[in-house]
Amino acid sequence: MKVLIVGLGYAGTRFHKAFGNTGKPMSFAYVGRNRTRTDLPYYGSVSGALADFGPDVVVVTVPDAAHAAVLGELDGFTGFVVSEKPLTTARDDLRSVESALSKTSGFCLDLVERYSESSVYLRDFIRTRDLQLVRAHFTWGKDRINDHRPTSGVPSEVVHPLDLVGWIAGGGAEITLESVLGTRSDFSVSGPEVLDSVALAGRLGTGTVTGYSSFVNITRKREVDFVLRSPDGDLIYASAAYDTPSWDADRLRVWRRTSTGDEVIHELDTGDRPVPPGAETVVKLGRMAAEVTEFATTGRAPAAPFPGLADSLRLQLLLNTMEREARTTGPVAYFPDGRTVLQEADWERLG
Repeated sequence: MKVLIVGLGYAGTRFHKAFGNTGKPMSFAYVGRNRTRTDLPYYGSVSGALADFGPDVVVVTVPDAAHAAVLGELDGFTGFVVSEKPLTTARDDLRSVESALSKTSGFCLDLVERYSESSVYLRDFIRTRDLQLVRAHFTWGKDRINDHRPTSGVPSEVVHPLDLVGWIAGGGAEITLESVLGTRSDFSVSGPEVLDSVALAGRLGTGTVTGYSSFVNITRKREVDFVLRSPDGDLIYASAAYDTPSWDADRLRVWRRTSTGDEVIHELDTGDRPVPPGAETVVKLGRMAAEVTEFATTGRAPAAPFPGLADSLRLQLLLNTMEREARTTGPVAYFPDGRTVLQEADWERLG
């Protein structure tokens, strides 16, 4: 299988590692502004790479603001497309992106936490027991202060919990927003007033969704809590934590409260397991890459549907609404006298 990576930076390198770990015959090439590696074929343009390399899968990992342009260059491509999140920015034309990707054999947005054992178990648990969402709350943030990578801001972070809540407990319903508070700052090299944090509230069917997400959270924190109601009226509680204390170390606890204390229904902690050599930081991404590889080479459908184009478009519209309606404060000035940009090499911190 031939994989073309457009933007072989931090994210692109992780995808290269994840696809390489599938064990399937694989050849890679990349598109970039400059040649940075001599061990892989390099192209200066997407069109040149499509014509000469003939990829089966194209992975788009350029900065957020360039997603729409690169996806537009794939107009007419009939292979499989994987894209980093978010799909676009609020300034981009979603219709043109949708049209450009209309002939692809498949699409997957990098909503990698769907591939966590915690997410899969909890989604199946809710569906098989016909549980209804009462309340979901998330805290989802990390520290990207002075990160050298350009960003559209917190939409690139909050997209994960918004997707997870709907995918795990939505039952086909979509989240609608009722209020959004935000903060802008110069944390990013992308500008002096980038939206770095949001606190939001909304609805998902008959349930309520609240949450906080931030790119200036100092420490990585990824948690989603659920209160669910069973058909007989009992309340079921679930708490999922991701990538804590290290990448791919996920925890899940599901329980009900009784007069004699909590009755634990299920507990999971993947942090107790050794990570296979070479799979550090890409365990869940590897599962996604394996599903894409199988689909692209044999046509076999994944165990659960990919976070496809329809999902991605809906999420992007939600993110656009969030940005448009956010009541913001700031801007916070982290670097009033200018900055020395850090070239961070710690993948754990960057993630």
